[in-house]
Amino acid sequence: MQDVRMRIGTATLLTLVAFFSVLGAAVVFVWWLVFTRRLQEIKRIRIVAGTILMIALAALFISAGGGDGLSYLVRMIVIILIGIWLFSEQKTGEFLHLGVWLLGNRTGFEMGMIAEMGMQMAESLAADLDRIHMAMMIKGQKWGVKTLVPAGLILVSDALIRASDTAELMAVRGFYNGGTLCPQFTHGRYDLIPAMAAIVVGFLAFVPVSEFLILYR
Repeated sequence: MQDVRMRIGTATLLTLVAFFSVLGAAVVFVWWLVFTRRLQEIKRIRIVAGTILMIALAALFISAGGGDGLSYLVRMIVIILIGIWLFSEQKTGEFLHLGVWLLGNRTGFEMGMIAEMGMQMAESLAADLDRIHMAMMIKGQKWGVKTLVPAGLILVSDALIRASDTAELMAVRGFYNGGTLCPQFTHGRYDLIPAMAAIVVGFLAFVPVSEFLILYR
């Protein structure tokens, strides 16, 4: 899906559907299987395993507290899959164009720039994680629970240093407020198909087929 407007709208709708019920999550999962590159996307993002592990731990705590941890786990995993698809399809500059298109050259420019910087930060964190993993392999250390805290501290420290450097660079270049941009979007030949399918998924999730048949009669 090349048009970022349709992609963001589709991802938002699918995320809401998956969040509200297990049935919705199941239907969204089918959409993900049909319209995305599936395993190719997951392999590109190595931090997915750690994220799913944290969600699984949260689900265990929910179950121990008497809640429905399994439902939470299923819904959140599907939401992560949609997030992976959104992240893998994103191209540099798209959020900036989207922000200006929605909110104009002042607020929209700043919101879009923040989103672009957030995506760059995510890519930097993934690269840092790969370097940490490689350094541990060279030292003969194994990746496990004990290494999560030191690795997390390194990632946070590097992220703060990058944020400080970026803020200083923007100040030196004289950035103050907003900017000027003429939004441009690429339209894919088949963008409408997955978008319409997402609308159908939302309809099926919130209005079960049995109720629809009753209304139709």
